Amino acid sequence: MDIIISNSIGKPIYEQISTQIKEMIMRGELMEGEALPSMRNLAQQLRISIITTKRAYEDLERDGFIESFTGKGSFVRAQNQELLREEGLRQIESGLMQTVEKAKQCGVELDELIELIRLMYGGE
Repeated sequence: MDIIISNSIGKPIYEQISTQIKEMIMRGELMEGEALPSMRNLAQQLRISIITTKRAYEDLERDGFIESFTGKGSFVRAQNQELLREEGLRQIESGLMQTVEKAKQCGVELDELIELIRLMYGGE
């Protein structure tokens, strides 16, 4: 499992880990029932504190992406397609909010922005 940590993006490390694991699950790179590295192993691989990996796994479990069993480890949870869609929509909204703010700063009108999105999405 390839997780890339950056100190320059202003996001806490645990959040970077949980976000990347969520994305792997949503893309189907991590499948239902697949074991995640132990918190200790992941901490060693990334050269971070085990407390940080514990926080990331707790967030993933709270959000319904993984389930953990004492003495067995953490596993990708069976995914509810509605949950995956909701998470995807949340990420899209976040990206669109940044795009809308940038468009306003640059003086791009709503109709222009909609047309740009339509072109990028593949419509005519």
